[in-house]
Amino acid sequence: MSVKIRLKRMGMKKMPFYRVVVADERSPRDGRFIEEIGYYNPMTEPATIKIDAEKAQQWLKNGAQPTDTARTLLKKSGVIEG
Repeated sequence: MSVKIRLKRMGMKKMPFYRVVVADERSPRDGRFIEEIGYYNPMTEPATIKIDAEKAQQWLKNGAQPTDTARTLLKKSGVIEG
């Protein structure tokens, strides 16, 4: 089972809000997930990013691979360097 750190889209039409989740890569984008580790709201000025660094580090140590967008958010929040 390959695990990914990715975004789950929520919110209304044209008002997106994302949760940063750890999920099996075979599950659908907005479907089943293992654990929620944070959220991202691009509609605020500046965009709001809140990620639990301890949980994210633990999942990365266990082999979870972040998607490109999730990797950018993890870098901005200071969880990973880059």
